[in-house]
Amino acid sequence: MKVIRSMVLVSVDETSLARGAQDVFRAFLDEIEKFGLSDQIAVTTILDPGVHGDTPLVIVYPDSAVYAPVTVADVHTIVEEHLYKGNIVPSLLAMMHELVPEIGWMRGRRGALPVQKRIVLERVGVVNPESIEDYILYDGYQALAKALTHMKPAEVISQVEKSGLQGRGGAGFPTGRKWSFVANTPGFPKYVICNADESEPGTFKDRLVLEGDPFSIIEAMTIAGYAINAHEGYIYIRGEYPLAYKRIENAVHQAEAHGLLGDHLFGTDFSFHIHPHAGAGAYICGEETALIESLEGKRGMPRARPPYPTTYGLFGKPTVVNNVETLANIPPILRNGAVWYREIGSPKSTGTKVYTILGNVNFTGAIEVPMGITIREVIDIYGKGMKNGKKLKLVQSGGSSGSIAPASLQDVPMDFDSFRNAGVSLGSGALLVCNEDTCVVDLARVILRFFRNESCGKCTPCRIGTLQLYEIVSRIAEGQGTLADLDAMVRISEAMSEVSNCGLGQTAPTALLDILKYFRAEVETHIVDHVCPTGVCTALKHSLVSAPVE
Repeated sequence: MKVIRSMVLVSVDETSLARGAQDVFRAFLDEIEKFGLSDQIAVTTILDPGVHGDTPLVIVYPDSAVYAPVTVADVHTIVEEHLYKGNIVPSLLAMMHELVPEIGWMRGRRGALPVQKRIVLERVGVVNPESIEDYILYDGYQALAKALTHMKPAEVISQVEKSGLQGRGGAGFPTGRKWSFVANTPGFPKYVICNADESEPGTFKDRLVLEGDPFSIIEAMTIAGYAINAHEGYIYIRGEYPLAYKRIENAVHQAEAHGLLGDHLFGTDFSFHIHPHAGAGAYICGEETALIESLEGKRGMPRARPPYPTTYGLFGKPTVVNNVETLANIPPILRNGAVWYREIGSPKSTGTKVYTILGNVNFTGAIEVPMGITIREVIDIYGKGMKNGKKLKLVQSGGSSGSIAPASLQDVPMDFDSFRNAGVSLGSGALLVCNEDTCVVDLARVILRFFRNESCGKCTPCRIGTLQLYEIVSRIAEGQGTLADLDAMVRISEAMSEVSNCGLGQTAPTALLDILKYFRAEVETHIVDHVCPTGVCTALKHSLVSAPVE
């Protein structure tokens, strides 16, 4: 069977072709065949390598080695030393500061292009998501087998704790610690819940996993069940994800048919059953206690906390609630070990993060990269720069409830600690990139309208606060605001953040507070001068200076 272990990408942009890229491409095919590697090495082209400078450029995956400029004479050495013997050729590596001088973190690093590191999305687009045989072929169920036959539950939890994995739903709580809380809490039965109610605007990372690699979530939940001594799990899937629900349901049935889900797994005494559940389109059910209420057949409204789900969760029993991306990291951690995982990302925020890139960039989509990448790198490398050459104004991270990071923070490493120290939050991973034409008042208005509509209404601070904030911002956008409104918005926002019943009300004013912190002058211009500098608020003037009369 043909199993590709490495891939060679040769740049064939206009400049590369003029410098002999086509000959380099053919030379790689010939040399790889001579060394008998044709069944192991794939050679393809990349039209736009995203860099400029010395070309042709050659990237070798999964080692992320970047060679440039490459000539036909260099190909034999790269194939023999790197692809055949496994030794990267330092003398031929590109100096990345020569290729991309504007990306500061690359300076002085040879061949250190921040290519995607796929752990969560490792199989997405590679395996047939409706075939458990395909999943098993690509290392599927090795982690569960290892856990059940060679590890005690406490050892599984220890590995997750040592890996440093933090929850990828936005809060960043240590996953192993959460599992430990449930494992050590008296009470039975215990439950595992996968929060797949991905309703944060602009976020679709979990959908990619559910639709592209559903068996990984089934395996991960089973491992979690073994670790905390739970025998039942629930996957709460966003109602607008019918394909994801279909594939999870199929994955459950196939796993049961193959004896990989159900009773006495791998010949042990451990049994585990999973129940898919479709949501009904309520944003609030992304909050874990509202999700639990919904699973119990009640209206999806958050509970007062404490007690937390780890001690009083589903049906009043100890419950682990993890989101899709968090769980997708579990099988790789057990297969490869905690030390392997800690080597990826930053020291305090280990592993990778899946980001969705939206807004005013040339390329939108989803990427998975090591923790610690910066906004500038995401935009320049993966977003292929700002659209139409416009300047970056701000990035909202984590959907509507996420922080607003101004352009001045674009070089802060995107990890939990660095972002927290900078006064912003990482959130769920949705990156909305906004250029200089974005009006912050209009942006705040759109966000607050969303929260006004999605508030469940259970607590007064959120129910009334979201409405009041939306009305005030609307008045400002229409030229009827006052400077006193700014202080009122801060008071309302702070009250919501402190006393709202759940995360929706607590984070609903996050973007507004950030806008008042970083872009207060622009908001004041709307109020004092009745001018919208970007021209988005049509009820106001576009400029302080009137156009000359002809």
